[in-house]
Amino acid sequence: MTQRPPTPPSISPRQMTLLRVVAYMAWSDGGLADEEVDVMLNRLSSIFAHGNAQIESLQKELRSYLMQNIPLEELVPRIQSYEERKLVLRLGYEVIRANTRSPGEAAINADEADAYDRLKQLLSLPDSDVQQIQAEVEAEGHEPSDMVNTLAHELQSFVDQQD
Repeated sequence: MTQRPPTPPSISPRQMTLLRVVAYMAWSDGGLADEEVDVMLNRLSSIFAHGNAQIESLQKELRSYLMQNIPLEELVPRIQSYEERKLVLRLGYEVIRANTRSPGEAAINADEADAYDRLKQLLSLPDSDVQQIQAEVEAEGHEPSDMVNTLAHELQSFVDQQD
């Protein structure tokens, strides 16, 4: 039986690309917990939709897209502007930093570091931009539980600038 892809969501292709890169980075440690998906859907759908009915509908649409683990090599070429590239790098770094670790475990595991290195390479940003973005994220020092709120704030700011 052939599996049909989900119907296109009611967000723009640019917004979908941003969402998928963030999801890819969240997947880079080997899994995406249902709780993480629910929180991401709640926060991110409130950025892309307005009103409870539209938000709920969008959450249903986006769930299947978050569960897909699409390679960065397919996603990054769709990123249109320099500012979007910087935003994607920032969000990717925030996601991999946000995972909860056991005491004594590295803040970013090897799989996450590999995914982030691939993201940096594909984005082709100057080293100075990469270092500045990482320093800013480190200086903000968000707790892992605050990751989705931080991502939502960053995406909301970006979406507001595009309107």
